Amino acid sequence: MGGISIWQLVIVLVIVMLLFGTKKLRNMGSDIGGAVKGFKKAVTDEEKKPLENDSGEIIDAKVEKAEEEKSKS
Repeated sequence: MGGISIWQLVIVLVIVMLLFGTKKLRNMGSDIGGAVKGFKKAVTDEEKKPLENDSGEIIDAKVEKAEEEKSKS
């Protein structure tokens, strides 16, 4: 079955550059990079942050216990 050759990729790249222009592509690339960096930071921060209930009580131990019970069954 046919795949995508390097020449087909080059043709697509040239067409995209003609349609959008290099400046707009550079801006889109930096915007996407910033969004990915922000997403990674949010995921990392969320994993480090302990969970709290409405009364402000930290419930990390309860979550770990629930996960241990699930893995036992």
